[in-house]
Amino acid sequence: MTQPPQTPPTALPGCWWHPNRQTGLSCTRCGRPACPDCLREAAVGAQCIDCVQAGRRQDAGQRRQYQPAGYGARTIAGARLSSRPVVTPVLISLNVLVYGVTALEAGSPMNNQASDLFNAWVLWPLGVAGGEWWRLVTSGFLHYGAIHLAVNMFSLWIIGRELEILLGKVRFVALYAISLLGGSLLVFQFGGVNGPTAGASGAIYGLLGGVLIAVLRLKLNPGPAIGTIVLNLVLTVSLPNISLFAHLGGLIVGALATAALVYAPAKNRVAWQVCALMLLALALLALYFYRDAQL
Repeated sequence: MTQPPQTPPTALPGCWWHPNRQTGLSCTRCGRPACPDCLREAAVGAQCIDCVQAGRRQDAGQRRQYQPAGYGARTIAGARLSSRPVVTPVLISLNVLVYGVTALEAGSPMNNQASDLFNAWVLWPLGVAGGEWWRLVTSGFLHYGAIHLAVNMFSLWIIGRELEILLGKVRFVALYAISLLGGSLLVFQFGGVNGPTAGASGAIYGLLGGVLIAVLRLKLNPGPAIGTIVLNLVLTVSLPNISLFAHLGGLIVGALATAALVYAPAKNRVAWQVCALMLLALALLALYFYRDAQL
């Protein structure tokens, strides 16, 4: 018995990207034949690598169309990138406002420390030990005369506007606040018990420490930042009526706080940052109660 001749199977088309590979598969978007290596799973069927890339570009273009420039960009601390400082001008305005009130009360722009508000807010260790804890914060918004104010506000503007953009607004506020407390608490711990201290320099030195840590995190040349800090510390010990403890306290606490912000692990970053800042705040609180018990 003879059998009819077998019809040879029809040859499968070659993959669009690998012509030597026969395939019965094709892209559900463009219809071109594609081997399994050149297909990617899609919402419906499978698409070739060219169609997948084209879809990604189209989606990215649509996101740019409906989102502002810079949307989604993050700082080294994980905050959404901003194009201009907001907190720094507000802090400068608050300092200027408080100075204006004290100058009006005292009736003198250069002898504003004679005002009642100044006396109620200045960092006076015996007053702090007596329960007036708010002096640790309010003293950071007082200044002895217009020159003291001008020097500190100029420094705050130069350092703060860059660091605020680098860290983000909320993290910058946290850094400024904890640096201010760090400077005040070191004065409370080691300063004269009856000597009044005022000024934003503790917080500003905290920002200086923050700049150094940020430069190290970005792997830039730390020389200029270190030189600026050393120069300012030399001026601190050389010039009269400048609180070394406020500057050192702010510098150390600011550097530690910034390290907690910029070196936090990317996974659960906000939780790590909050926990680290809380631990630092608790350490400062313990320092306060320790000194308070001694006075």
